[in-house]
Amino acid sequence: MSIKVENITKLYASQKALDNVTFQVNTGEVVGFLGPNGAGKSTLMKIITGYITATDGKVYVNDIDVEENSIEVRKKIGYLPENNPLYHEMYVREYLQYIASIYKLGKDTKNKIEAIIEQTGLTDEQHKKIGALSKGYRQRVGLAQALIHDPEVLILDEPTSGLDPNQIVEIRNLISEAGKEKTVLLSTHIMQEVEAICGRIIIIDKGMIKADDSKRDIYSRIEKKTNTIMVEFDVDIEVEMLRHIKGVMDARWLEGKTYLVEAAHYDDIRPAIFRFAVDNGLTVLFMQLKEQSLEEVFRSLTT
Repeated sequence: MSIKVENITKLYASQKALDNVTFQVNTGEVVGFLGPNGAGKSTLMKIITGYITATDGKVYVNDIDVEENSIEVRKKIGYLPENNPLYHEMYVREYLQYIASIYKLGKDTKNKIEAIIEQTGLTDEQHKKIGALSKGYRQRVGLAQALIHDPEVLILDEPTSGLDPNQIVEIRNLISEAGKEKTVLLSTHIMQEVEAICGRIIIIDKGMIKADDSKRDIYSRIEKKTNTIMVEFDVDIEVEMLRHIKGVMDARWLEGKTYLVEAAHYDDIRPAIFRFAVDNGLTVLFMQLKEQSLEEVFRSLTT
């Protein structure tokens, strides 16, 4: 077992940032850690990595008590904080040499640095000052320092915050590769990122766990009372015609010749839509059941 969080509570004066939080992350899992701003995500990550202590409860990393053996735990964790603090006046290679010296990599230092520079795509930037890099490349440097000692556990707090779409994809690919060999706990506000990378999702709100399920099962956390169908015909039609189909609760135009048709009571009305098309001399060019989204689950549990 990589991470074990037991009844963690954290107080800041009278404010309760975490309230009796308990979960486990097993070896090799990639877990998405979701929550609104102020939910307690960053606080818990700092407790797991030993940067701050809990008011009550215990955290173990590979069966090592974080509070009692903070230094030993940090050897096993790679941590990328939300604000990615870096020494902007240092050169990329110089900074990684400095980080390697902290972890006392010894004779293996040079090989480790070469490997991590290549792995994180920093080859062309390695002789530049960190302050001269784009935010995307600074995030790569942050990932490089988190990975250089080959940790068993990777803790990433908003690793793609503020990046453009291309940079997000690049960082996401790096995390996916790392997740093949390591245990990863990933905090992010980007739902597509969680769905693309993570096999399990934990949702926290107001310091309490609201959901902890596999990506496949997380959608069962909210009851879906309707079925929504997206359908495209070969010609424009009046929306009111769709509303007269048996079982249809509502319908609306989406774009072009595409419409959203909503059925009551979770009925599958696709056969009825096909019959409607045939009866009215229409051709169905496209029809798809609109899946429940992670964003819907998140909003349901945190609002």
